Amino acid sequence: MTAHEQATIFRRWLDEHLGLMLKVVRGCASTPPDQEDLFQEVSLALWSSLPAFRGEAKETAWIYRVAFNTALAWQRGERRRRVGHETYLKFDVVPQAQPSHADSLPEQEIIDQLYAAIRRLPPVDASLALMHLDGVSYQEMAEVLGISENYIGVKLNRLRKQLAEQLKGVAHEL
Repeated sequence: MTAHEQATIFRRWLDEHLGLMLKVVRGCASTPPDQEDLFQEVSLALWSSLPAFRGEAKETAWIYRVAFNTALAWQRGERRRRVGHETYLKFDVVPQAQPSHADSLPEQEIIDQLYAAIRRLPPVDASLALMHLDGVSYQEMAEVLGISENYIGVKLNRLRKQLAEQLKGVAHEL
């Protein structure tokens, strides 16, 4: 693959699948700066992986796999970095900016709560939830995760119930 072909495919993938990448990023990183960092990592990993893409899998399956594996590696590194920083930065109270209810819509708060709940899931479950939100077919999910389509259905039913339980009352609290 020439550098020009790689650049052309990469630009097309960004144009067509940016939403997919952003969902993975938002599902794995909670703050906007972390999301920006992770998006850069995912973009770089996708660029680097392009020469290995042979077209045997769907593009979306490849992008999900690269994005989610990159996000998992980033999370592990981020945890290690934070533990190191916490050793040096022990405060009794850490001030945090609280979002104003006037600044965001209730729908956005529900979406934020959903992504927060997804970030607390085990990696495979989080990946499955993100793909489901993106409308990926059971067949593609099975391809990416290496599990049967039937098991995808079972896991999604369990995830829906689990997330619904975690989000119960969120809309009423707003």
